[in-house]
Amino acid sequence: MGYLKIIGTLFFMIHSSLVSGQEIAILKYKGGGDWYANPTALPNLIRYCNSTIGTKLNEKPETVEVGDGSLFQYPFVHMTGHGNVVFTQEEADNLRTYLLSGGFLHIDDNYGMAPYLRKEIAKVFPEYPLEELGADHPIFNQEYKFPEGLPKIHEHEGKRPQAFGIVQEGRLVLLFTYESDLGDGWEDPSVHNDPEAVRTKALQMGANIISYVFKN
Repeated sequence: MGYLKIIGTLFFMIHSSLVSGQEIAILKYKGGGDWYANPTALPNLIRYCNSTIGTKLNEKPETVEVGDGSLFQYPFVHMTGHGNVVFTQEEADNLRTYLLSGGFLHIDDNYGMAPYLRKEIAKVFPEYPLEELGADHPIFNQEYKFPEGLPKIHEHEGKRPQAFGIVQEGRLVLLFTYESDLGDGWEDPSVHNDPEAVRTKALQMGANIISYVFKN
C-alpha cells in the first residue's frame, strides 16, 4: 500500500503540472443507481467557482469509473444518485488507494442513496466509520461562512442536514452530504425552480468544498 500511495501521489503532482486547468470528474458506479443524476449541477458549480473563488477548473467534468486507473487523474471526484450502489472489492481497493494518495471524494445523497452507500464505503474503509463533521470544521469556513454547518437545500423527510466524513492523517478524504441535496441547488434554475437565495447558498457551500480540497 505504501508503494501505491507514493506512485499515486507522484501521479497527482505530475498531472497537475501538465494541465492548464484542473480536471474534476463524476464517479460512475454499478448497482443500478442513477450516478448521472443532476447533469447540469457540476458544470454550474465549476463556472461559479471559476468566477468567484479564482479556480481554473476545466468547464466540462469528465466521467470516471470506480475501478479505473484514470481515477488518479482527478484531485476531486463527485458522486451522486438516488438508489443502489455496488463496489466490487477491486473497485473499493482502487478507491481507497486513490483517497490515500491525495484524492478526494464528495458524495451528495440525492435522496435514497444513504443505506446503500454506507455499506459500500465500509468496503473501502472497514476500519474507519463515517463520522459527522461539526459546524466548526474548516470546510464550513472557507470563502463563505456557514456557522451552522451544512445548509438545507431541499426538504424530503424533515431531517436535519448532516455532513459525514473520513479523515486520514489529518486530511478529510471523503465527504458525504446527507439530507441537504446540494446538487439540486447547483442545477439550472429551471430544473427545481429554487429561489435564487437557495441556489446561491448551495453554490457557496459547493465552492467551499472545492476550495478546501485544493488547499489541502
